[in-house]
Amino acid sequence: MPIAPNFTSILTRDLEINFLQCYPNGYLKYTELCNLFQLTAATHSELGGISFSDMQEHNQAWVLSKMRVEINRLPKWKETVRVKTWIHSLENSRSTRCLELYIGDEKIVGCETFWAVFNTTTRRPEALALPHEHFEKHPNETAIAKPLSKINIAQDLDLVNQRVVQLSDLDIVNHANSMKYLEWCLDCMDSKQLLNRSLKSFEMNYLKEVFHLDAIEIKRNTNLFTIQKEGKTCFALELEF
Repeated sequence: MPIAPNFTSILTRDLEINFLQCYPNGYLKYTELCNLFQLTAATHSELGGISFSDMQEHNQAWVLSKMRVEINRLPKWKETVRVKTWIHSLENSRSTRCLELYIGDEKIVGCETFWAVFNTTTRRPEALALPHEHFEKHPNETAIAKPLSKINIAQDLDLVNQRVVQLSDLDIVNHANSMKYLEWCLDCMDSKQLLNRSLKSFEMNYLKEVFHLDAIEIKRNTNLFTIQKEGKTCFALELEF
């Protein structure tokens, strides 16, 4: 698609939190918080002509590699939030995107995401085939206090769950959607720990794809989770309370 007439390098959009997105305590689910960020990033890419549909002309897609979320407080049912996003960097096959969540003038959540371009046929990374010079980059502006990192997974972990990837877990790129990994891990926690809203930040590393009918193992050591397939780590999640 061509670049939209209303395209800007910094996008803001207002959204109302609905009850389907909330936990029983009325506050936004952590997975839905991440979905708000993913959908806003997708909207910005579409307006700027580098959306999934645009990239599929070259058999390419964006895939999430790392994500860090820092939370001051969660929004709740019926609150209107403003999501803001911009590109921190974009070079060759890699891009860092920043996102923030506001209620009024108060920033309540900051997020940074690291994306890779990969070929949906070969399943290998490659340089972005589309022009992106019209996106102003903001290398000096970040949305989080602590930078993205590589999670240390060299720890003793206990098996807490096993599952088989279902059709409902897949997205348009034909692998498990990135927020499903988070959902699977959080479902292994004491619900009271999530409902009391004491989670201050979490970071995710995506290492390998998982596909329909793959058998996976979820392992844990206190605030560290991993998802493994055939003994290899596909995903790591680190929680901070």
